[in-house]
Amino acid sequence: DDLLQVQNSNLWCLPENYQMKYYYYHIMTWPQLLYVAEERGGKIVGYVLAKMEEEASVPHGHITSLAVLRTHRKCGLATKLMKAAQRAMVESFRAEYVSLHVREGNVAAIHLYRKTLKYQVYDIEKGYYADGEDAYDMRMPFTEKCNQ
Repeated sequence: DDLLQVQNSNLWCLPENYQMKYYYYHIMTWPQLLYVAEERGGKIVGYVLAKMEEEASVPHGHITSLAVLRTHRKCGLATKLMKAAQRAMVESFRAEYVSLHVREGNVAAIHLYRKTLKYQVYDIEKGYYADGEDAYDMRMPFTEKCNQ
């Protein structure tokens, strides 16, 4: 039921959607890197899905998907979810940095990543998304204080 709620949050919030087997793959491979935000009654209102890059020469994490229902935005949930995943990357996998892709036109997400979480644009990937929109490849190095 929880996974269905995560998938539902994804469907409501993002144009990039995943099949259930993709969520299972993440949970089985990196259970430390999936976090959810719940209401008091247990309804999931947000999640972060992350992974470790397996083929990388330098250990680093990647944020696969972050979503918070519109009714629960501007409460700091996205920041808390991101920081939990980032902390787990360092503590469980000794990640040296974290990366993510974000649509060039997603102003709110870019503000969160740049201003609140201190990510920087590393590259622009032309036509990254299925509809042809470009993506910012954003990264943040882990330091002693990054997850405080």
